[in-house]
Amino acid sequence: MSVLKSLLTACAILCVMAVSAQQDDLAMSTPARKQVLADFLMEWMQVRYPAAPSEGYVLYVSVQSQRMYFVVEGEMKAEYVISTARKGLGAYRNSNRTPEGLHRVVRKFGKGVPPWGIFKARQFTGDIATKEAADGDLITSRILWLGGLEPGVNEGGNVDSMERGIYIHGTADEASLGTPSSHGCIRMRNSDVIALYDRILLGTLVVILDN
Repeated sequence: MSVLKSLLTACAILCVMAVSAQQDDLAMSTPARKQVLADFLMEWMQVRYPAAPSEGYVLYVSVQSQRMYFVVEGEMKAEYVISTARKGLGAYRNSNRTPEGLHRVVRKFGKGVPPWGIFKARQFTGDIATKEAADGDLITSRILWLGGLEPGVNEGGNVDSMERGIYIHGTADEASLGTPSSHGCIRMRNSDVIALYDRILLGTLVVILDN
């Protein structure tokens, strides 16, 4: 009963946070306010994904607020402005939508690549993006490749996130961050994804939710 009460309370707080996050980064809020979200996430994951590790490294992507939160051993460590898909949520191949549910970081690319360095097929091309070239769907700086952990939802068949090439990556279109604008991946500022790359371990859980 206490878990249910905590979840209901946290859900109400999360709804308020999602609205306010559209206007103000959580980076400007108090540590206690951020920690409420981390506590909610850990409790929710224990209920929703009891087989998944309840501690360690977790990235929580909130599609509604267009933010990603980095939680380490239950403690909120960072918050990032991101962009998910312009077409919304969806898991099917060639849908250009962002898949929901539980994922993990299966591979990392880009160590030593210069900021704004452009990738093609997960290889650094040697070219550097500019803000003037932001109209395309360029993948820049670093790549965290995601694999789904929910069969039939984001793993296997026509809904396999890894086969679809769903990444967390840098973008040349930083001005669009904070609004849904990607082709399915999760876009970040180049400086943010570089810093995150050095902190993230392979196997880090990534949960993508609408709220």
